[in-house]
Amino acid sequence: MANSETILQQNIRLALGKIPGVRLFRNNVGQAETSDGRVIQYGLCRGSSDLVGYVSTEITPDMVGKRVAIFTSIEIKTKHGRVSELQQNFIDRVQFDGGIAGVARSIEEAEALCR
Repeated sequence: MANSETILQQNIRLALGKIPGVRLFRNNVGQAETSDGRVIQYGLCRGSSDLVGYVSTEITPDMVGKRVAIFTSIEIKTKHGRVSELQQNFIDRVQFDGGIAGVARSIEEAEALCR
């Protein structure tokens, strides 16, 4: 059975999918062991956010008509969920480098990050 954070994440992904130019994808991070004992790691990196992708944005007058994709990273947490130090470091780095990043505890907070 899905936990409340999983359900919130699904609802946020559905809502953000209706915003033109917003493309976010589920980023599962972890590792698994194969039947022969090899360890396979998946996802961007430890601490990377639950949803990653981009927000398409029109920019400066000299580039009118062109669009750029701004890297976007949203960590989904329930009302009482805690952001780990690794997750906060990832969010801080994305913001420092000019991307959109933050924590969303509701659909409205996620939409605000993407607008």
